[in-house]
Amino acid sequence: MATTSYDPHLGTGPSEDSEILLDDSDSGSVLSDDSVLPDYEGEDKNEQPAKTLYEACIRNNRIALCRILERGITKEEAMELDINGRNGLMVAISKGFIDIVTTLHVCPLIDINHQDNDGNTGLMIAAQAGFVNILNYIINFYSGVDTEVRDPRGFTALIKAGLQGREECVAALLMHGADINAMDLVRGRNLKDWVLKTGGFETLKRVRRLQTRPSGEQFTQSYVPEWPNLKHLVAKTTAPKTASQKMRQRLKDSFSFRFPNDPEDNGVMDHMVRMTTSIHSPLIVTGCHPLCPSSPPEIGKAALCSARTA
Repeated sequence: MATTSYDPHLGTGPSEDSEILLDDSDSGSVLSDDSVLPDYEGEDKNEQPAKTLYEACIRNNRIALCRILERGITKEEAMELDINGRNGLMVAISKGFIDIVTTLHVCPLIDINHQDNDGNTGLMIAAQAGFVNILNYIINFYSGVDTEVRDPRGFTALIKAGLQGREECVAALLMHGADINAMDLVRGRNLKDWVLKTGGFETLKRVRRLQTRPSGEQFTQSYVPEWPNLKHLVAKTTAPKTASQKMRQRLKDSFSFRFPNDPEDNGVMDHMVRMTTSIHSPLIVTGCHPLCPSSPPEIGKAALCSARTA
């Protein structure tokens, strides 16, 4: 006789781990259209103009926000909170209002590490929603941003991004120095454990690839844009061959089938990417330059914020 804890068709029901994830108050907002897709609704012309910083943020009104910042604001106005404990910046992040995020970084009165009623910071909201452009802007231009702030369950922004399968956000946080070994307070699991638990194999593959190459060597002054394997391959191709070797090569070329496959590690494609993105590349040097060439981005090492180096 079947019991309430077992169903022959549905199984034993969700595990304790899945209950933790389903009970996550952030999951509903993350998977909704408002959180996954940026909201670009324009302001109604019949509405009154925004009078406070919070109103300008939730309406995505950058012009009004600039006017408010120019006239000056108080700490209380900058940190005005809604019923969920979120300030205007956090609401703008949750809705994908990147214009608001890029404008507010000049306001020193906003606490970028402020936590809402659920313990989320603006960085956590961007990470779990997958807004990688907003996340990159926060960690590069907002001074004092802390990647290791935890919610009541002990989840960091990195773990939250891994739980939601936000591969690009995970990579950005790791290259900014987020702790890959940080464990939550509920299950004692780190990023890799939660990624495996939720089936984020592409994210895990990205993490492992970053760990094999933890530093961007092409962003240093000592990088030489030369492919080490080139001389060996040229010598092998131009070496004289016997008649039997030429015959075998012709037979191999005639009867071999070429199937598409992924680029080889340290192959010509990897070399091309490193060379064209290095600080010696004409494609890069004419448009920008690294803030600190002697300290390239590296996993586990916090990068310098632009606001601190200005």
